[in-house]
Amino acid sequence: MIMFCPKCGNADQQIDTFCRNCGTFLPDFDKLKSKENTPEAHLKANTVLSLMTGIVSLTLAILLYSIFLGKPDTPIIIYITAGFLTAMFFWQAQSFWRNLLLKKQIPPRNVETNAQIEDANTGKLLNEPNFENFVPTSVVADTTKNLDKLPRKST
Repeated sequence: MIMFCPKCGNADQQIDTFCRNCGTFLPDFDKLKSKENTPEAHLKANTVLSLMTGIVSLTLAILLYSIFLGKPDTPIIIYITAGFLTAMFFWQAQSFWRNLLLKKQIPPRNVETNAQIEDANTGKLLNEPNFENFVPTSVVADTTKNLDKLPRKST
């Protein structure tokens, strides 16, 4: 596929290469568009990463404490590092918890295109809309009520 460079406008450029005139990278925008993720996928990735980071930081903190706690010549930096790892575990734990709460708030996506809608008052399903005799409203409909009334001049 041939494209124009968005920076210099040079024609006949190949996708996923650099512009022959200015050197700007020309990505395949169709590939980039297909990589979009849903909010659910982002939440799932954040949840998994928070869980993994929390487990690793807690494990490392426990190892540092178990190896160096009580030894006479332990440098203070070991205790500071273990403290930071413990704090990082608690931060990731609350992040994991908040992600779980967010997942509950996102309504499930309806994959059906002809989803039926319930009436908010009765809870019964609404009838399918009939657009056969539909007439769109005019752009100027009901706009004269917003005009100020001018007094008539007598002649």
